[in-house]
Amino acid sequence: MSDGVRERILGATVVCLGRYGIAKTTVDDAAREAKVARATVYRHFPDGKEQLIGESITWAVSQFFHELALAVNDAPDFPTLVEEALMHAHRAVDDHVVLQKVLETEPERLLPQLTQSAPQVQAVLRDYLADKLRQVDLLPGVDPLEAGDWLARMGLSFILAEGRWDLTDPDSVRHLVRDELLVAIVQPAVLAT
Repeated sequence: MSDGVRERILGATVVCLGRYGIAKTTVDDAAREAKVARATVYRHFPDGKEQLIGESITWAVSQFFHELALAVNDAPDFPTLVEEALMHAHRAVDDHVVLQKVLETEPERLLPQLTQSAPQVQAVLRDYLADKLRQVDLLPGVDPLEAGDWLARMGLSFILAEGRWDLTDPDSVRHLVRDELLVAIVQPAVLAT
């Protein structure tokens, strides 16, 4: 089977999750939405509904971060990239139909699913940020991979729970990024841009 069919099933399952929630989405729903036979779904997801749901949520999270990377790709410098990423991600979480549906109707089921994909997401985000940091003038002794790991963890926590910061306000986000997150990582001249 082609990856295209698998992707179609994953996307269809995400649509069903937004429509019915985790508990009520069935393999039949996903098959019908993807316009494939039930047997085709089981060929790709032999462990059934739990595997289908888990991989669909992981796929949706991956798509979320892929779209995020595209949205900030043209940032003129690293601090601006982090600022734009936080604002975009926060908006996208608020606007994400599936996530909001599941948070509204069955939040207790979402956390275990997100916990499964969290290490993968964190690792990909860490590596992405580390690559970007290798192109930035860092403070002495700062390791790009360690700094990328810390920024990934902090960024993920702010995306889901902004705390005292208003992630819809560019000035608030600028202060968070330049005066809190990056001040111990990059040279002061980098923050002045």
